[in-house]
Amino acid sequence: MAIVKPFRGIRPPKDLVEKVESRPYDVLDSEEARIEAGDNEMSLYRIIKPEINFEPGTSEYDPRVYVKAAENFQMFQDKGWLVQDDKEQYYIYAQTMNGKTQYGLVVGAYVNDYMTGVIKKHELTRRDKEEDRMKHVRVNNANIEPVFFAYPDNEVLDKLIMRYAATQPEYDFIAPVDGFRHQFWCVSDDADIATITEEFRKMPSLYIADGHHRSAAAALVGAEKQKQNPNHKGDEEYNYFMAVCFQASQLTILDYNRVVKDLNGLTSEQFIQALEKNFSVEDKGTEIYKPAKLHEFSLYLDGHWYALNAKEGTYDNNDPIGVLDVDISSRLILDEILNIGDLRSSNRIDFVGGLRGLGELKRRVDSGEMRAALALYPVSMQQIMDIADSGKIMPPKATWFEPKLRSGLVIHKLV
Repeated sequence: MAIVKPFRGIRPPKDLVEKVESRPYDVLDSEEARIEAGDNEMSLYRIIKPEINFEPGTSEYDPRVYVKAAENFQMFQDKGWLVQDDKEQYYIYAQTMNGKTQYGLVVGAYVNDYMTGVIKKHELTRRDKEEDRMKHVRVNNANIEPVFFAYPDNEVLDKLIMRYAATQPEYDFIAPVDGFRHQFWCVSDDADIATITEEFRKMPSLYIADGHHRSAAAALVGAEKQKQNPNHKGDEEYNYFMAVCFQASQLTILDYNRVVKDLNGLTSEQFIQALEKNFSVEDKGTEIYKPAKLHEFSLYLDGHWYALNAKEGTYDNNDPIGVLDVDISSRLILDEILNIGDLRSSNRIDFVGGLRGLGELKRRVDSGEMRAALALYPVSMQQIMDIADSGKIMPPKATWFEPKLRSGLVIHKLV
């Protein structure tokens, strides 16, 4: 069963939310954050990207940077830019992209559920990235940014959320840069709080959709605090970390595409010929061609788009990993033909999130920066859940969730 609890969120007053809120720390670099923050002293970037408070070029891992994050977090509270709610409560966070709205419940997720596998992951994490976020959680004694979970569809929770969605939200704004709508409600009614807690208790698992490093860091800091407290009882706030949980069927996963710098010494004709071993190859001409189904890929090469359909026997429908298009393309194209084995470390490949569209693939190839592009059909949430349930790990760069969670709508203190 999944254990969650309400918490006393720290959040901006309604009239300041658009000054404070920001994109997540890991979707932009330091200079982009510096530009977006500009002269706005209330921008959350001053806490989650605190290197922008120093001279350009300052490392985000400089010890001074973490100290500045904590100083600014305290300053935001002292100045009333962030205020803690009086009562423990849950929150509802809605995002609308291209006319489609998804509704998430903001909860305190249980650290021990992460440690025991009730909260399931589908990606590997890197220790250096975990340690960076752990330092950030430790120095602030808070989860400044949420993680992004999915849960199996639940009719009771859906009805509760829709009841709140019909009321006036606490926050309602269109975010700059992404242009998506973000809405936020507080769930302070005791009966509704009890319902949410009980419905999660019935769930065998929660699934990390996005934010594996933040999840690991938050849980590991919580576990640290358990060990460090000689009077640990189990009900302390550090036993929980902040997550936004969405119904699995509502989530939008976009394609996550590849561009490569070279063809491993092959000519275009030799590359196409090599592809024909495992794929049927059809020239689709010069108009952008998007994959229409599983196991179909689009290749852009020399000004032409090609449809690549994986042949029977090249994938295993009974293997949650072997059936994935990211696995098929990695094994049979990137590794076998192009000799790109490690997607995490190779400098011959780059990745383009589907929000940018296939026109971005064409642009990067036509510019001469890249030699060819490969577009994939998106992974489904059911595939992610199947992989997590099997205890397996997805290939790298497999999922791209949109819209991203905005940071700064609510913060969870560990005390």
